[in-house]
Amino acid sequence: MRHSSDRAWSMELFATVAATGSFSAAGRMMDLTPSAVARAIDRIEERLGARLLIRTTRALTLTAEGQAYLQAARRILADLDDSEAAIADQGAPRGRLRVSAGLSHGRLAIVPLLGEFVALHPGILVDINLTDKVVDIAGGQADVGIRFGPLPDSLLMARKLGESRRVIVASPDYLARCGNPQLPEDLLQHNCLNFNFRRAEPVWPFRGPGGDYALAVNGNMEANNGESLSQLALSGVGLARVGAFSVEADIAAGRLVPVLETFNPGDIEAVHAVFVGGANTPTRVRVFVDFLAERLAG
Repeated sequence: MRHSSDRAWSMELFATVAATGSFSAAGRMMDLTPSAVARAIDRIEERLGARLLIRTTRALTLTAEGQAYLQAARRILADLDDSEAAIADQGAPRGRLRVSAGLSHGRLAIVPLLGEFVALHPGILVDINLTDKVVDIAGGQADVGIRFGPLPDSLLMARKLGESRRVIVASPDYLARCGNPQLPEDLLQHNCLNFNFRRAEPVWPFRGPGGDYALAVNGNMEANNGESLSQLALSGVGLARVGAFSVEADIAAGRLVPVLETFNPGDIEAVHAVFVGGANTPTRVRVFVDFLAERLAG
């Protein structure tokens, strides 16, 4: 075990406590007793002259200073990992590669490729997290993120992996009960299921005789991922606008029916891999992004 005065060790311990939310769980992961973990955290706080954690009998909560220290610790630890991997790298990429991808696209498009990737690069440990929440790549929460749609201005590098078409679908049961919309405006009388992201506006795009326009729609359910919306549509709850890749099998089997395709404005989103670029970008990140771009092309 590293000496408790080692700042990198202290940062790793603090990050583990923050991730697990428990002195006991962090202690098990780092082969320490809960009391030893508590004393180590006390020493960090004494050295910094700031309270990092609010401790109650039920939970640990990060203070604002704790959040700032955690972000710095993750960044420094990631830099250390990258430096050690670069020094140890003798031409073969190695080390932990943290990947963040959306639930549906990750399960259907990314995960099936991982076996081939690790066979090509046995020195890389892939740590994949499937979530439709946007993780902070620049803050060190992941090495590579898969993003859909327009990218916000940032210092991250982006590599286009392909495009994803969106489609409005409903189950045959729902259409039999509620009618098949013939015009986009008919949706105002239907249950339209939406994403609950703050970045996702409750409008669906259409193309009419006068050009492209957006229609505000409403429904009685929202979800934070496309798979949940597709499942709700399959269950006959309402109509959902989701990535075509996620419902191709259901459409082919007749479990879902595309709706208003005549008015689809070429509803396509670009798919990008985003990562921290520059001369010090780890080889494992570069080879993974290159691999995805090659396999997902088209």
